[in-house]
Amino acid sequence: MAAARSPFTFTEVTVYTTLTQPFPGPSTSPRARGQAPIPPGTRSPRAAAPPRRAGHPPARTLSGMEIRPVPYDHPDAVTLDELVQQEYVRRYGDGDITPLDPEMFTPPHGTYLIAYDGGRPLATGGWRRQEDTAEGYAVGDAEIKRMFVVPEARGRGLARRILAALEADARAAGRSRMVLETGIKQPEALELYTSCGYAPVEKFGLYRTYDDSRCMAKPLVTED
Repeated sequence: MAAARSPFTFTEVTVYTTLTQPFPGPSTSPRARGQAPIPPGTRSPRAAAPPRRAGHPPARTLSGMEIRPVPYDHPDAVTLDELVQQEYVRRYGDGDITPLDPEMFTPPHGTYLIAYDGGRPLATGGWRRQEDTAEGYAVGDAEIKRMFVVPEARGRGLARRILAALEADARAAGRSRMVLETGIKQPEALELYTSCGYAPVEKFGLYRTYDDSRCMAKPLVTED
């Protein structure tokens, strides 16, 4: 049984809904199978990573910022997911075909977060449960998906706050390791994850056959 979750907060960031509560309101999203439409052409499956300008410190505090758990098929999540796909097309030439379903991000199997400033969605990220499979996952894994910050909000530390919130939630849900995949054309993401304690690991999942893929992991529990 997954461990009980508790509310978490960050300095100058409010997480005002505990992740054990039901998601707010029914979804009106057109996302039928948990996958947003993507532009023509598809690239290697890849978890979205948050582009961030290297060496650019947080510019200011977002006074009205809130991090909220939402369903993966929430309209704001769909909008941000479409922006993720556009980012992939710009960097890799095509979109992401990773099959994702809203149920994967429903507690206690995972969660999906959006950072809002004055009601505007600026950043996103989620985690989903993974277990020991032939694709290289291990028992207790939590896989990060769809980490993204809109271009005009980058450099303010939003990606780090989303990442920390996901780690805290996965740990509270009983997960023992955080895993993710990004790519060599996203150096800001590699820098972010490395600075947050993630280290390279053997490739896993749909990504393990792609040369430009980079898989990373971070333990969520301390071994005695």
